[in-house]
Amino acid sequence: MSNIFHMVSNAGPFLVKLLVAMLVFSVIVIFHELGHFLLAKRNGIGVVEFSLGMGPRLISTVKGETRYSVKLLPFGGSCIMVGEDGDEQGENTFNNAPIWGRIAVVAAGPIFNFIMAFAFAMIIVSVVGYDPAEVMEVPEGSPAAEAGLQAGDIITEFEGRSVDIARDMDTYIALHGLTSDEINLTYTREGKEQSIRYQAESVEKYMLGFGYTPDGPAEITSLSRGLPLEEAGLQIGDVITSIDGTPIGDANGLVKYLEENPLSSQRVTIGYERDGKEKEVSVVPRMNKNISLGFAYNLGREKTNFLGVMKYSFIEVKYWIRTTVESLFMLVKGQFTVNDLSGPVGIVNAIGDSIDQAKPEGTKMVSLQMIYWAILLSANLGVMNLLPIPALDGGRLVFLIIEAIRGKALNRNVEGMVHFAGFMLLMALMVFVMFNDIRKLF
Repeated sequence: MSNIFHMVSNAGPFLVKLLVAMLVFSVIVIFHELGHFLLAKRNGIGVVEFSLGMGPRLISTVKGETRYSVKLLPFGGSCIMVGEDGDEQGENTFNNAPIWGRIAVVAAGPIFNFIMAFAFAMIIVSVVGYDPAEVMEVPEGSPAAEAGLQAGDIITEFEGRSVDIARDMDTYIALHGLTSDEINLTYTREGKEQSIRYQAESVEKYMLGFGYTPDGPAEITSLSRGLPLEEAGLQIGDVITSIDGTPIGDANGLVKYLEENPLSSQRVTIGYERDGKEKEVSVVPRMNKNISLGFAYNLGREKTNFLGVMKYSFIEVKYWIRTTVESLFMLVKGQFTVNDLSGPVGIVNAIGDSIDQAKPEGTKMVSLQMIYWAILLSANLGVMNLLPIPALDGGRLVFLIIEAIRGKALNRNVEGMVHFAGFMLLMALMVFVMFNDIRKLF
């Protein structure tokens, strides 16, 4: 692994990002298609081509009945089975296999993605541990303290949402914010579970809607949905360098500036740095209720034993599946828009940024970052492919389940046209998202 990073270290920044992202994508896609391939062979279905990538072939070889290919576009892949998209009949055709065998073949891709995510999660949890949702500090006299919460308590439920790890809370707050100053949570202490409810302290003030590191550069670590900086397109990882022309040297300088110049309804100009480029945006602070939880909780990781590794590796995958599903629901409800989606270009950039941040800590940390991205993307791909959308595995499963219930297939030509239409719509969406990603870079 270290040799790979050494070879690309002198290449351009984007080339490094692209190579690393291609490596991660390739592993994920190959394993997804391997699921289809193995189950197809197991059910006697012939495989015409097993390929990595899309578009024209770059490298190709034929072994037995199957052509193995590497194609020009590195994002995607395929396992093309005999008679998969037609009414072709024959001994080794897809349609000739038993219905539950066909369902298993189609479902195998996403299931293999979840298996891969679990295997990689075991590496992460074994090396760096998990993040327990432990209460670290409860200020004396705060509403949380008066309700009985203490340092060392382990939170198991927050605002009706089950909590397995600290990121469950962190993600809930990042996605939904604290909309009410009445806090409901459940915690365990010495094996006993206790539920509490308390009125949190809150204050209304003009806000830009961001969190930042307590020391070092004034790097944005969180953005509140619906508030000015998020709406203006700033991203986590951007570093604030100036406000209204006044240089902001670091996080302490940002604190001092905001103390001396409280935000109001007046427009402010924010200078920030992204990928080494200076940018600027003009926004109007918005009056918003700032709710304080009244306690601090852990976001670090701690090691665990073998059984703990198994348990928290499963929880890691569950976390990413739930986050993906929740984000999709928010997209459907209009809380996210298609402008919030990231395609290959955005993902390449995000992977590259995380690798750049990990480089100072050595090859081990860079490798762990790549594995962490593989978990995220593999779980995400598994969920997305199970959506009941034509051309995706989930869309194909819908037709197969209908066939299992009816006892006979729907018109194959109609099904083929539906999947083709779905494929064209997905390609159009991918092009839109790609150009949107490129626009965000500049």
